[in-house]
Amino acid sequence: MLIYSGNKTDFMQDTENDLLENKLYETIKEKMNRTTGLSELNSWRNSLKEMYITLNDTQIPSNAGIAIEYNIPQTSKRIDYLISGLGDNNRGNVIIIELKQWEKLTAIEGQDCIVETYTGGGIRRVPHPSYQAWSYASFIKDYNEYVQEKEIELHPCAYLHNYPRQNNDSLDQKQYQDILHDAPAFTYGQRESLRTFIKKNICKGDNEQTLLQIENGKIRPSKQLQDAISSMLMGNEEFKLLDEQKVVYESILYNSCKCQKDMKKRTIIVEGGPGTGKTVIAINLLAELTKRMQFVQYVSKNGYL
Repeated sequence: MLIYSGNKTDFMQDTENDLLENKLYETIKEKMNRTTGLSELNSWRNSLKEMYITLNDTQIPSNAGIAIEYNIPQTSKRIDYLISGLGDNNRGNVIIIELKQWEKLTAIEGQDCIVETYTGGGIRRVPHPSYQAWSYASFIKDYNEYVQEKEIELHPCAYLHNYPRQNNDSLDQKQYQDILHDAPAFTYGQRESLRTFIKKNICKGDNEQTLLQIENGKIRPSKQLQDAISSMLMGNEEFKLLDEQKVVYESILYNSCKCQKDMKKRTIIVEGGPGTGKTVIAINLLAELTKRMQFVQYVSKNGYL
């Protein structure tokens, strides 16, 4: 779901005429049945003004697509800002931008892509902003049928417009170099670098068509994701099904197929004490149902896949 969409000209005019925040507020109220607090409004006001200044460049096509607050299907996550258009090969390109108002952060040793910063009213450990942008792009690539079939290129990045970058900065520590390569982070004073990144990937406008197609794209696990999950289980003795585990597994598969055919919802509860194989069944179902083009989630009290 897109909270706001239009082309660059629409976005620039709505910002200049102080209409953008009200449009966002009203759309969230209408589509999500919730109101927006003052802190979120201020966040929009500050970050979107920075994007307005950034896009004020005649080499960025006026008919490039612009979207704000894209709610990733089947999740509670929202992408802050997207720009769509065509690359120099005339294929659809989308830039995914994670906007941050952070002013400082601390690198966390020994934890992959985790930083510490002030957010949500306190000091918290959160994903590196480049990882956030990259993970959102990866999720869309793995599950959006339109992106897969049309080979849409997704280009994630982060923009920390209040963050004064220093030499040997915490943002750039060694443990973050791989993710920064895949999703560069731009900071205060690097607006021109962000513009260059945009212009490199958005050579022509598309009148927001790529964004609208992504919004309406079917949820379908990619072949690459199917193969990756299957390979995780291949040859892994811990995940072999034994006796009644196989019976339960086949019963759930059968009922899953029935749900797809008659479009009715069913709930299956598997009971068993520790070590009886509930997790083994769940992991095998995750792999098989993904291979059958279903959107599958595995949830436990300790994690979420």
